[in-house]
Amino acid sequence: MLNSTPLLNPEKYFEKPEQVKIAIIGLGYVGLPLAIEFAKKYNVLGFDIDEERVSELATAKDRTKEAHLDDLNKVISLGNEGAQGIHFSSDKADLKNYNIFIVTVPTPINQFKSPDLLPLLKASAMIGEALKENDIVIYESTVYPGCTEEDCVPVLEETSGLKFNKGFFVGYSPERINPGDKVNTLTTIKKVTSGSTVEIADLVDKLYSSIITAGTYKAASIKVAEASKAIENAQRDVNISFVNELALIFDRIGIDTNDVLDAAGTKWNFLKYKPGLVGGHCIGVDPYYLAYKAESLGYHPQVILSGRRVNDNMGMFVANKVVKLLIKKGHKIDGSRVLILGITFKENCPDTRNTRVVDIYHELKQFGVQVDIHDPWANAEAVMKEYGMKLLTNLNLKYDAIILAVAHDEYKNLDINKLTNPHSVIFDTKAFIKRELVDARL
Repeated sequence: MLNSTPLLNPEKYFEKPEQVKIAIIGLGYVGLPLAIEFAKKYNVLGFDIDEERVSELATAKDRTKEAHLDDLNKVISLGNEGAQGIHFSSDKADLKNYNIFIVTVPTPINQFKSPDLLPLLKASAMIGEALKENDIVIYESTVYPGCTEEDCVPVLEETSGLKFNKGFFVGYSPERINPGDKVNTLTTIKKVTSGSTVEIADLVDKLYSSIITAGTYKAASIKVAEASKAIENAQRDVNISFVNELALIFDRIGIDTNDVLDAAGTKWNFLKYKPGLVGGHCIGVDPYYLAYKAESLGYHPQVILSGRRVNDNMGMFVANKVVKLLIKKGHKIDGSRVLILGITFKENCPDTRNTRVVDIYHELKQFGVQVDIHDPWANAEAVMKEYGMKLLTNLNLKYDAIILAVAHDEYKNLDINKLTNPHSVIFDTKAFIKRELVDARL
């Protein structure tokens, strides 16, 4: 049950929009679209510790391709003219001029599959230094239930010297951005909101309602809002793991998984998920946050973690299947040349975070295979920095095997015959290439 505080009246808070000053902390796939939408109505600071990113955005350039550049230019112009619009900064001193702070920093996992809260806690400490009486901190980063109040609030209290729900307040509104999706965008997806008191819950809800055309849903508490985000992605992860496991079974039986799904999908209530690699910043990560919280309370989740194990092993399955097909066609594995098409975690998107394509790459390398990677969307410099892999700039060789890992539109008209010989293996993880051209697919 939420406590009540009369300090901030949500009915009066937005009477003067020019007094609502919002700082968005983190300008990635989530933070930038949010900052642009709020800047159409309010005074917004787009803050990021990456000085290069800030400089890039100040000139209306966006490497994530999530921003509508006309909108970005518009809110930059508004910021130069008056109270509305956006300014960008990497100087934490600028945060002191704002009264609502929205945190959209990454919440990854570490090498042990446990939550890495360091970016979140560092952001909280930085905000705490700028907090003033009655300021509000809203978290959008995906966390486990209880994290906002149990982990972030103590940091805010310590660095600000203010007391929670007396000097400052918090809210939680989980991000629902779908990178690369130009149909289901920020404003067209219903937003879950919550706050640390009744009034703050109302205030946070009104704030988001002012930009979200699809409407909002006010959760019963911050923990409920946190949990809702965690289970959204865990549910999808489990459903995909089911069809991935089917793909492993049907491979042994010798039938095509997609044929089976097409047949089963003729029933109205069949959920037609597709097999594939499960990466990205949400589905491949968030279930571990939920599992971590469950285990801290003495419950070892069965379904969630079993789904993770299946999905985490799909890259290894693809690589081993390709090796078996190469052997069947008489190829010497050590020294064979394989091309992987795509390294981003999804199609038509430059996001390479937690991409599972790297699993295929590393498994093939262990067999002594020479592996090339091509991706027209990925940032070659970022891929080299993150994964130590060099991307091809053009395709002009012939390969013993080709693996279609990501269904970018650019690959629709790719002439596979120019890259293969009569004994080449073609493996399609997306059922994307013409079926008569492939040797196997998920």
